[in-house]
Amino acid sequence: MINEKVLLWLKKLTKNYSVVICVGGSSQINEAFGKVGFPISKFGPLGRELENLKEKQLAKDVLEKNKTKIQSLLKKFEIKAKIVIPVLNISGVLCHLNADQFVLSAYLGFDDLYVITTKERFAEKKKKFASYPKIQVVGF
Repeated sequence: MINEKVLLWLKKLTKNYSVVICVGGSSQINEAFGKVGFPISKFGPLGRELENLKEKQLAKDVLEKNKTKIQSLLKKFEIKAKIVIPVLNISGVLCHLNADQFVLSAYLGFDDLYVITTKERFAEKKKKFASYPKIQVVGF
């Protein structure tokens, strides 16, 4: 999802705002699960439903790896942003969330939120967030 257009947009955005980016990794998690023989978890309304700590930790590790890759890319392009993953640690329990749900969990705390998506998923995301005026969907 990070391409030149996204990087230019982020660079412009970070000139005037503090930016936090939530990084996902659904397809990479599926790949990692396949390599170790974990079943591909079903997705409920809140996100991937993981069965045990090993699955939760592997999924978190994949997301952390993606986070590190994005941090390196942003550094290379001199873009200052905080990178987070959609995993809550509540009293030692890893709680994975769908990134869209993660955005909604941040809604009351932020002035503006952006959901970056592909052109193919733009209409779907626009409809999903239509009742949240602080969320803008951006398609690349």
